[in-house]
Amino acid sequence: MPVYPRCGVRPVRGEGVYLYGEDGAQYLDFASGIAVNALGHGHPKLVKAIADQAATLMHVSNLYGSPQGEHFAQRLVDASFADTVFFTNSGAEAVECAIKTARRYHYANGQPERHDLITFDTAFHGRTLGTISATNQAKMRDGFEPLLPGFKYAQFNDLEGALALIDDHTAGFLVEPIQGEGGIRPATPEFLQGLRKACDERGLLLVLDEVQAGYGRTGKLFAHELYGVVPDIIAAAKGIGGGFPLGACLTTAEAAKGMVFGTHGSTYGGNPLAMAAGEAVLDVILEDGFLDNVTRMGERLRAALEQMIPNHDQLFAGVRGHGLMLGLKLTSDSRRFVAHCRDHHGLLLVAAGENVVRVLPPLTIDETHIAECVEKLSAAARVYVPVADE
Repeated sequence: MPVYPRCGVRPVRGEGVYLYGEDGAQYLDFASGIAVNALGHGHPKLVKAIADQAATLMHVSNLYGSPQGEHFAQRLVDASFADTVFFTNSGAEAVECAIKTARRYHYANGQPERHDLITFDTAFHGRTLGTISATNQAKMRDGFEPLLPGFKYAQFNDLEGALALIDDHTAGFLVEPIQGEGGIRPATPEFLQGLRKACDERGLLLVLDEVQAGYGRTGKLFAHELYGVVPDIIAAAKGIGGGFPLGACLTTAEAAKGMVFGTHGSTYGGNPLAMAAGEAVLDVILEDGFLDNVTRMGERLRAALEQMIPNHDQLFAGVRGHGLMLGLKLTSDSRRFVAHCRDHHGLLLVAAGENVVRVLPPLTIDETHIAECVEKLSAAARVYVPVADE
């Protein structure tokens, strides 16, 4: 189906932070498959884990016990706030599980009328009917009505507006701690902490979509750790498999009390091959100093970008985000500039809302890659000419 506006870049090989097209062209990949390739391309530990597991056992039904899934789930629980995990194949499925878990919690408590989740403008939660219902963005919803009921929409970072929507039907809040597609918009501490406080006071659930912001991208295993906030439910994916299709819904035991036998399932979710990939990625991310280095590289990348901006202030307006989830705010169309960097300077980035360019490199970058990225950005800015109507 022609649903992707594909560009002329056609990668056939990856190595570290670089992609190579079928014509042999080399690209510095600071897009990472939209924050998926956390360890870059061809990481030896991940490659070996997948190859070894593929030769051993790839798939069995979830009707049987899963030693691989149980082991990986326990490691995630030990490293996070969670008590239990459901494995999915994608971020959208992880969010769907989170929505079902939140609704089922109140059903189990004898309050089935509490089924509405309050979500936020410019959010992106996936492309399923359920997840597009959780956003108020017309570009994702138009033509797919009727959508799933049970969502209300508030302004992101507007705590008073969100609290004003709470009523007898409210189940909780669904929010990205840092909006990705919406333009690398971090929640303010007051906003996220205020939502947590409201949940505690009113018996609601705080559901975080950390599909893009989680799994080491901010220098913490999960972005909520930056805020001193503990959620009830998290949807994770993207970097969790390092490029292998994998997602997870992590919850507290209390939040998951309604998810009993028969309430949810997945044919492929938690298959042995996915679990091997997940274990390999987690091995690397939890190595001593790895997340500290993500923080350090994030600070250096931000500083380098901020130092560059005054030289091209006709185009660049600022930097925002955390760790290696950064957004470069432009004064003109970000998608056009991303295409210019890709086609003329061999630099891969990702456009986002609010004319922001997402800078999402592998978590394994070093200072030479930062210098190369900024050099390419600066070279692109020197020759880039915005169109008149931008």
